[in-house]
Amino acid sequence: MFDWMDRIGEDVLTEDQREVLRDSVGVNSAGYDPWGFNLETAERTLRIVRPLYRDYFRVQVHDIDRVPDRRIIVVANHGGQIPIDGMLLATAFMLDLDPPRLVRGMVERWVPGLPWFSTLFTRCGQVVGDPANAEELLRRDQSLMVFPEGVKGISKSWFKRYQLQSFGTGFVRLALETKTTILPVGIVGSDDIYPAVASSRRLGRLIGAPAFPITPTWPWFGALGMVPLPVPVSLHFGEPIDFQGDPDESEKTTRERVNHVRDVVQGLVNGGLKARPELRQLDELARWGRR
Repeated sequence: MFDWMDRIGEDVLTEDQREVLRDSVGVNSAGYDPWGFNLETAERTLRIVRPLYRDYFRVQVHDIDRVPDRRIIVVANHGGQIPIDGMLLATAFMLDLDPPRLVRGMVERWVPGLPWFSTLFTRCGQVVGDPANAEELLRRDQSLMVFPEGVKGISKSWFKRYQLQSFGTGFVRLALETKTTILPVGIVGSDDIYPAVASSRRLGRLIGAPAFPITPTWPWFGALGMVPLPVPVSLHFGEPIDFQGDPDESEKTTRERVNHVRDVVQGLVNGGLKARPELRQLDELARWGRR
């Protein structure tokens, strides 16, 4: 515990790294960019997140050297009921990539309605997943992080763990429109952080969320049941993908491109699972639950 407290007090970034981030993001004299990102707030948050990243979830990063030195749309699988996977993936770009890079998560439209968290997300660089926001950010050479499964991915039950749901098509048209590279990433471990056995959309609407997960510990043990399981998470970076074509191409052609990216991400996930025997042993139980 004391090691954690020591780490929270340590600097996360060097002054040179801060300067790189300021220049790449384009913060003004008040310390903010046009979307509300604030480096000071982001670094304070990183000090808290770093022990979770390094010690609690013990994140392992594979092939991060595949990240190209240009703007990208990071496309990853989604799971775990709450966006811990997004937090860990964004943290990898800050702590394990040199030089560090701000990758902006495109959050669901219901997130700004959350008290306090909505402001924190904005200060840390997250933006509402609006097409106009995304296109403008890319034209300013910013990088985005998207989870094309959307709510279907994050709220799926544990029995569908690591089975990617259908992808939306917007990210491919956006990549074509802005001539941006797509970087696929497979995340392994996140689907077991909150192993939901059921989900209630009706209860979710009461709290302003798309779904209300029910896990072996939540809501039965109250706040204690919300503590995520300390499952090690591994991030598997794939080869960059550059599509050429007309952003107004047929839906059939776009869907083929989307399915290609989805297959690549699923392949990265499957490869990551093969290296995690402790997670593979849970597959039999998950398959039994799908019957």
